[in-house]
Amino acid sequence: MKRSEINRILKESTAFINKMNFRLPPFAFWSPDEWRKKDRGFEEIKRAMMGWDITDFGSGDFERIGLLMFTIRNGCLNDERFGKPYAEKLLIANENQVTPYHYHYQKMEDIINRGGGNLIVKLYNKSESDGLDDAPVTVMTDGYRSERPAGCEVRLTPGESITLPCGLYHSFWGEGGFGKVLVGEVSKVNDDRTDNRFLEPTGRFPVIEEDEPPLYLLCNEYGINAD
Repeated sequence: MKRSEINRILKESTAFINKMNFRLPPFAFWSPDEWRKKDRGFEEIKRAMMGWDITDFGSGDFERIGLLMFTIRNGCLNDERFGKPYAEKLLIANENQVTPYHYHYQKMEDIINRGGGNLIVKLYNKSESDGLDDAPVTVMTDGYRSERPAGCEVRLTPGESITLPCGLYHSFWGEGGFGKVLVGEVSKVNDDRTDNRFLEPTGRFPVIEEDEPPLYLLCNEYGINAD
């Protein structure tokens, strides 16, 4: 991805988040120069990879296959100093913008439609060979448990949520014709470097072409640019 594209996405996403009356923590808007002036008291943000996260999953087409995330709080699986057992994220899913099938080895999560359009979540159990299974899926939405066919699509309108246990394949996108979706995620500790199993090979963090200076650093850039 080009840095100019990432900067554009950050500006558009910030405007949408503000429009939805959600407020991000101050570190969301620190420039690279401001990061370089911060002392080690902010180490938790870096270690837990809190902050902006933009990916096209290696597709080269963010609008079709991609996702913007902001990790608000998180723990570190291998660092007792930052031992929170929970995490919280904010995501933006655009209309028909797909997050590819994946599941998590350790992370159980609730996905919440915080407002905007409708979120479609498609579900499969994982097979013994780590593919998509054709067995019925147990679906948990806002305290209600049901059995649905493999490949079912769950439609979350604003305020609704779904619980995704470990090992459950899921893909999601904003429903066409209803606008982009502000999505909340509440989960166990999140580690995107080790805990994601994608059905198809993907690139989790983008390779960036530096065609202009960064507006804000992404969460995987702190070690290089902010130490």
